[in-house]
Amino acid sequence: MTVSEDPPAPPAPSADELVEELKDFVAGLDPMGFGPALVSAASSLAGRPFPLARATVSYWGGAGQAVFASAMRAVGVEVDGPAEAPGSDRRYSDRAYRDNAWFYLSRQQHALFADYLRQLAAEADLDPTSQRKLEFAVDQVVEALAPTNFPLTNPAVLKRAFDTGGHSLLRGAQNLLRDVLTNNGEPRQVTPGRFQVGRDLAVTPGKVVYRNRLIELIQYAPATETVHRVPMLFSPPWINKYYILDLAPGKSLVEWAVRHGHTCFAISYRNPDGGLRDVGMSDYLREGPLAALEVIRDITGAPEANIVALCLGGTLATATAAWLSARGEPGVSTLTLMNTLLDFTEPGALGVFTDADTVRNLERMMRRPGYLPASRMKATFDALRPADLVWNYVVNNWLMGDEPAAFDLLAWNGDSTRMPAAMQLEYLRTCYVDNQLATGKMVLGGERLDLGAVHRDAYVITAEADHIAPWRTVYGGARLLGGEVRFVLSNSGHIAGVVNPPSARSRHWYADVDRLPERPEEWHGRAERRAGSWWEDWTPWIAGRAGEMVAPPPMGSPTHPPLLDAPGSYVHN
Repeated sequence: MTVSEDPPAPPAPSADELVEELKDFVAGLDPMGFGPALVSAASSLAGRPFPLARATVSYWGGAGQAVFASAMRAVGVEVDGPAEAPGSDRRYSDRAYRDNAWFYLSRQQHALFADYLRQLAAEADLDPTSQRKLEFAVDQVVEALAPTNFPLTNPAVLKRAFDTGGHSLLRGAQNLLRDVLTNNGEPRQVTPGRFQVGRDLAVTPGKVVYRNRLIELIQYAPATETVHRVPMLFSPPWINKYYILDLAPGKSLVEWAVRHGHTCFAISYRNPDGGLRDVGMSDYLREGPLAALEVIRDITGAPEANIVALCLGGTLATATAAWLSARGEPGVSTLTLMNTLLDFTEPGALGVFTDADTVRNLERMMRRPGYLPASRMKATFDALRPADLVWNYVVNNWLMGDEPAAFDLLAWNGDSTRMPAAMQLEYLRTCYVDNQLATGKMVLGGERLDLGAVHRDAYVITAEADHIAPWRTVYGGARLLGGEVRFVLSNSGHIAGVVNPPSARSRHWYADVDRLPERPEEWHGRAERRAGSWWEDWTPWIAGRAGEMVAPPPMGSPTHPPLLDAPGSYVHN
């Protein structure tokens, strides 16, 4: 009889391994590096007592004046407080914030405290990266402390509670508990199941005609008896699901193009997992737009396609055109770039999340899973607009006890995707940190990319309220292209500027110039304000570059037969 021995214990981690694990843990807690920026700000302010004291005295003096003004209002004497509160903020549309002394005081005190924090941030002596992080953190605190976010300082919440006998607060508590248990503690932006892909969204008829490990290619069925000879390829960002371009009937740019006689194809990216951790930007180039153009050429017989691209999909589409130009090959006839950064010198709000230190933290965070979680991506974009995408739903769902209103754009926004580790790091470092595409230093697929060598007509549409791709930065990138550029500015934001069907509220600006002036302000000074959506401006522009009308090509080809109905399978994973 033998006595079994216990298996040997695993070796204890070394000191270096423990240090690395600790660094990974810290990176996971604060991947964006706000902690060091706040510590540096505190140290800087501690060394500058006079500006700190001056701001503090001014704040408390204003707070006292606000109390006095509110007390006078309580007895019927209208006295203005010291804080200037913009009347355009819809959160304060309730008259109680003007007529009731308590609610007037709450808004005054919040405005004074916001000014105090921003004054302190301005006094801190920090490097530009830390300063951006500090200002971003201050904005998050200011939005979180808005009086509308608390029951006792939100008159609408108190009125609803009174009218419902407290049931609204009970429903809100139930919603809060539900979201803690099922939604990572975040308030729902949409009710699950309200919108379904293939039923309510992404419903333009078509077939998947190609699939590889990264994309499915959708060919849309023609809606006209004849079509333009030059086909059209929609290039979405892989950071989101593709159907923002085919959102819903009447709101779909794909549907609009099909109905205007274009043979349309769209890339639908796979939602990657850890198995694609080593996939980089060159892989996305080859297996994305280049693969799609080859399939389109086989099906339609056309040597080139007009590419219509959004955001990061536009960056890749332009890189594709530059790659083909470097090789002297056809493939891209024109570019339509929607809210697309090519020059990342001034990246706007996203610059807070894309500095070198943050990228290193993200690298540590992605090391084990091999991807950036979708929840991280969504939280990042929500933080760029906290009042609308976070606290609005705290009030609606948790304080008022309501369910979120049905909104197809937010259903898409909540359908987030993961990012392969290698691609995400390469993209952030080459574009945001080093700005290689704009400076002609980016190498993809063995070719150095030169935007000036892209001698293709381009339609560049951007949005004046875009917080992700600021229109002035988009303008600077458009000037780097070697072809004729039609630059158009819409009166929308990053997403509403794309989902922009004809509307009485739509406006856009266009300047008829031979070459874009160096300064965007000079262009804007020459631009004409026009009524209508940019879709209506773009339609004749692209039609004039899409060739004569011919019979529609078949759906698929012997080499690339239809595999399944649109919207395909990748959009669901």
